[in-house]
Amino acid sequence: MEVVVITTEYIKLAQFLKYINVVSSGAEAKYWIQEGKVKVNGEVATERGKKLRTGDQVEIEGEGMYQVSSGTEK
Repeated sequence: MEVVVITTEYIKLAQFLKYINVVSSGAEAKYWIQEGKVKVNGEVATERGKKLRTGDQVEIEGEGMYQVSSGTEK
């Protein structure tokens, strides 16, 4: 599982997919999410604007697992 550090309180799911370079645009992120290829904490995500916070786990079909972190946890 790859740890992704964010410097804000949260990051929206579509922004997260762009941030980790899985997609190159918001439209592509929308497609991945609508197709059910993204899970957040084990459940299929349906909202592009879902807020991801420290501790959330994101699974992307064919791309792997990611853990959202603020970088301050031990």
